[in-house]
Amino acid sequence: MTIEQEIKGRFRNEYHKGLINLTYTTKQLSYEFFQSLKKHEVTEQQYNVLRILRGFRAEAPLSIGFIKERMLDKDSDVSRIVDRLFLKGMVNRKENSADRRVKSIEITDNGLELLNNMLECEKKVDTLLEKLTLEEVTTLNAILDKIRS
Repeated sequence: MTIEQEIKGRFRNEYHKGLINLTYTTKQLSYEFFQSLKKHEVTEQQYNVLRILRGFRAEAPLSIGFIKERMLDKDSDVSRIVDRLFLKGMVNRKENSADRRVKSIEITDNGLELLNNMLECEKKVDTLLEKLTLEEVTTLNAILDKIRS
């Protein structure tokens, strides 16, 4: 179905159509992924923080700034997300004795177990673009990189 049919709308030009199409598709894919995360009572941002902590575990503990640089949602309040994950027992946080504003964050065994139990969420991500060939996904990635550059 075309974007015109999907939202029953018209566009000023192809650039306007492209931006609306990209935004609409992104929101649709995010919603499907969000439904998978809901089963585990984790938000997209919390999931992103846990994945960063797991991915950089060898370099742990990590700072809030380190995590924020790698977040998909750059507007996220990482301190608040870490606080919520701490209350759930998914991360440990320690204050720096020299500067209490600096916190060191590590994923806990509970956080790692949650990510392991969420494997179907990760597999779901792989299926969201399954209508595209590998060549098309590669082209899509190149186009998206070009847009951001």
